[in-house]
Amino acid sequence: MLDAILGHLINFIENVITAMGPLGISLLMAIESCNIPLPSEAILPFAGYMVSKGIFNFHVAAWAGAFGCVLGSIPSYYLGYFGGRSFVEKYGKWFFVSKKDLEDADKWVEKYGDWAFFLCRMLPVVRTFISLPAGILKAKKRFFFTFTFLGSLIWSYVLVYVGVKMGQNMEAFKHIWHKFDIAIVLICFILGVAYLYKHFKHIKD
Repeated sequence: MLDAILGHLINFIENVITAMGPLGISLLMAIESCNIPLPSEAILPFAGYMVSKGIFNFHVAAWAGAFGCVLGSIPSYYLGYFGGRSFVEKYGKWFFVSKKDLEDADKWVEKYGDWAFFLCRMLPVVRTFISLPAGILKAKKRFFFTFTFLGSLIWSYVLVYVGVKMGQNMEAFKHIWHKFDIAIVLICFILGVAYLYKHFKHIKD
């Protein structure tokens, strides 16, 4: 069952990128940046795998990922901008954003200012929901979207590169995967459930 769940997710990502190319990368990354838990850690490495096979250009894949992040950040930013903190605190749970997420984002912005948006785009999980707090705080658009793009570009380059290396050493990775497949699936599943529980539990609040 766990294999099937992860398999469907991976197949969806692979099918979209295979059918749509760089545009598919941008679309999937935009979905992730709209607070939907579609992990870039699965999207971009597969794009890198395609690069290793000569299907995509390395730089095109990375830039497509960064562009998608900016695109997906736009609705989230304006939702926070016009909805305000009270709206997001009340309904943010439906966008996988909890009050604690907002508090964490506040701490980042208080500590690093506008640079927080650059740094957060290179961090797992927090990079997905940072746009809503940015809108709430009415971050200057030119800074927010510029830093979103730059941080996402670095993130994209790193993960696409990981995918390239995986593609170049696929036989070794296959051996590792088949040797530890149950453990890998369980770890991925537990992390996914923990992430979703952290957000869904606030629906009852």
